[in-house]
Amino acid sequence: MPKSLRKTVIEEWRGLPESDEKLDRTLSTREVLLQLAPKLGLEARLREEEIFSAWAEIVGDFFARHSRPVRLNQGILVVNVLQPTVLYELDRQWKSLILTKLKERFGGKLIKELRFRVG
Repeated sequence: MPKSLRKTVIEEWRGLPESDEKLDRTLSTREVLLQLAPKLGLEARLREEEIFSAWAEIVGDFFARHSRPVRLNQGILVVNVLQPTVLYELDRQWKSLILTKLKERFGGKLIKELRFRVG
């Protein structure tokens, strides 16, 4: 079958003119996850993982080694701390600064409060 006849038959069958351009339909893993997350109810979990990943950058090396966020629930970020002295330091001295940095980076509606606990 000649190419022009094949093209004409395909166009008639589809009801659309055939494009000579090949569409690039490849998506990165990130793009696929961002599209699927809301449909699967995983959007909140992805945001939570973004916060967990940024924790060391926000609090610094020392506090990152001695603490880690474990849960984000209804705007409350719960952070486990290794020692009571570190908990005291974070809660009394650094809490407002860390909360401000988190709100700047992720928005005020996502994180409203920080709670530290030994664990």
